[in-house]
Amino acid sequence: MPRSTVNDMTEGTIWKHLVKFAFPLFIGNIFQQLYNTVDSIVVGNFVGADALGAVTSTIPIVITLIGLAIGFTMGASVVISQYFGAKDTENLRRSTHTATASMFLLSLVFATTGYFATPGLLRMMNTPESVFREAVVYLRIFSLGLTGTIMYNMGSAILRAVGDSKRPLYFLILASILNIFLDLLFVIKFESGVAGVAYATIISQFVSGIIIFWLLFRSHEMHSLSWREMKIDGAILKRIIAIGFPAGFQMAVTSFSNVFVQAYINSYGAASTAGWGIYARVDAFVILPTQSMAMATTTFVGQNAGARRPDRIHKGLLQGLFISWGISACIITCLYIFAPYIASMFNQDAAVLGFAVLFIRLNSLFDPVNATNQIEAGALRGVGDSRTPMIIMLMSFVVFRQIYLFVISRLTESVYFIAIGYPLGWMVCTALMTMHIKLAGWEKKIAALGKN
Repeated sequence: MPRSTVNDMTEGTIWKHLVKFAFPLFIGNIFQQLYNTVDSIVVGNFVGADALGAVTSTIPIVITLIGLAIGFTMGASVVISQYFGAKDTENLRRSTHTATASMFLLSLVFATTGYFATPGLLRMMNTPESVFREAVVYLRIFSLGLTGTIMYNMGSAILRAVGDSKRPLYFLILASILNIFLDLLFVIKFESGVAGVAYATIISQFVSGIIIFWLLFRSHEMHSLSWREMKIDGAILKRIIAIGFPAGFQMAVTSFSNVFVQAYINSYGAASTAGWGIYARVDAFVILPTQSMAMATTTFVGQNAGARRPDRIHKGLLQGLFISWGISACIITCLYIFAPYIASMFNQDAAVLGFAVLFIRLNSLFDPVNATNQIEAGALRGVGDSRTPMIIMLMSFVVFRQIYLFVISRLTESVYFIAIGYPLGWMVCTALMTMHIKLAGWEKKIAALGKN
């Protein structure tokens, strides 16, 4: 009989569980980011600065669409992990099938919406005319491939809920390597420009999504899938939405608000647009250790909430924070020193590099602050409280940030004060999140979970 791949986090050394679970997530997230980053590197070096600006200018919209989907998969993961911690196999299986059936309906809605809304969203961002047409091409093709992205994220969410973060990594590495190969083939060999990198991305995403669901249907574990059980349980779907919608809504609205941040950046010209795009690609990697630890914290807290272990939840949060702070300190040092060399990987234009280095060095200094609110939000979601992180993050990342940018853009023309709007939002969020956790005990949150 094959060795079980599940991981019970309700017993054993906490920091070892977190690191063991987070490390494969971290490596997997690196390869996930390689999709869009390789697109940028290939386009920036083999097509040109305008093509690079076209690809990178779509980042806020791409993250908005994916954020909504990931919120739903996060809700599914939390619900499944809680049933796993409670050793409730019947409801665990109902959850996996409800999440899967709902996922396919959701992916069709997102793909259609993304395709038809593309021109209007790019206009809203004040996308420069020199990159507008190619940005439309890239984003529309990407939207049509969202089904593959959602498939992979849902399959991974099911496996993560039962403590398996390794197998999603293996399939993602395979898909990422395929993406690199197809990028080079379509752009260099077939000279298909931004359309080529978009097709390379969606083909690779479908590969990873199909493989992970093939695995789930062939599995004999408690979380396996079967067509016979494929139906939506209304009560469980309600729980998934109750947890996933606030998280997805927060990520989507925050990302969508970045469309307006991008509009401020775009007003400084195409070089600023490309420079901010490079920073966004770099930051997408910088945040990965924190995101991985936050996801590990969510699963850890979810399982221990199901097992009614508030003592382990508190210790897990603290240990997750200390690990993330140490990693962030190392990353800040490397980024500040090597920012010019990193930026030059994407483009050689002096003006573009000047903006990119400024954005990278400035915002990286505040990464430990961002790490704190991400880990804390992960813990709250794991215990079933997605509403509090949603409210705090929307107030900090959307309301506060947009008010700040509106005011500061009328007081100064310096791009420095526009860029620092990001870390200021992180600081407000961390202060509010930490205050809430100190006032709210885990025992009360677990008791509230039992009433749902």
